[in-house]
Amino acid sequence: MTSIPLPIVRRRDPLLWLALGILALLVVLAIFAPVLTPYDPNAIDLDARLAPLSGDHWLGTDHLGRDVLSRLMAGTRVSLGSVLVIALLILGTGFVIGSLSGWLGGWVDSVIMRVCEAFMTFPTFILAMFLTGVLGRGMTNVILAIVLTHWAWYARITRGMVQAVKSREYIAAARLAGGSRLGIFTRHIAAPVLNQMLILATLDVGHMLLHVSGLSFLGLGIQPPTPEWGVMINDARPHFWTNPGLVIMPGAMILLTVLAFNIPGDRLRDRLDPTLAEGR
Repeated sequence: MTSIPLPIVRRRDPLLWLALGILALLVVLAIFAPVLTPYDPNAIDLDARLAPLSGDHWLGTDHLGRDVLSRLMAGTRVSLGSVLVIALLILGTGFVIGSLSGWLGGWVDSVIMRVCEAFMTFPTFILAMFLTGVLGRGMTNVILAIVLTHWAWYARITRGMVQAVKSREYIAAARLAGGSRLGIFTRHIAAPVLNQMLILATLDVGHMLLHVSGLSFLGLGIQPPTPEWGVMINDARPHFWTNPGLVIMPGAMILLTVLAFNIPGDRLRDRLDPTLAEGR
């Protein structure tokens, strides 16, 4: 059985330390945003609209006079929280369905794979746009739409991993020893497959964040006045040439978050599969 080798953090990896520091800061902001924000992120002050950077408003204000720094901080909870929920739901759904397909085989495998192929026929973002149009706008429907567009990829990958592991000799030995199918799966197959799927989910968090922000930017996802980074970019579009910072700052938050998740995911992949690192 494969286990996650720790630690993944090495002293001579400043890029990883930087990414982990950014993630730690994002988590703190997500948890304590209501306490840390200097202003109510939804408070409108038309007298202070489009104010420049100042001691009162460190990052200025938007077209409704709302404090940009407060909205960026509050948006961390919305954006990060939604993608983590999405990642857990996709990972859990894909693992359960893919495991059933790979472990049971036969007609169960055939039916599940045909359903997966139907979902995988369309680009995930286009399908997510269609589903949010059908389900309606809002955070709950965005989460559901992205889960429905991604679970099939995870299920297919899980199925292949389960089939590869169950053909190994120690699985045959466990069967000869009288182990039950459920017992063999939980003891010898679930852990190594989950390790690999964890890498995929970690690397995919940034991709999911782009989906959430993209749908919100198009007006199909999270709706104003909720302080979400994609919503902020959409609100700032008419003012891009006069106040480009209103677009750049939430865009920078999206970029930093994507990179902060991708770097540890890449290092974790190297630790769990050293052959990938050796081939570089």
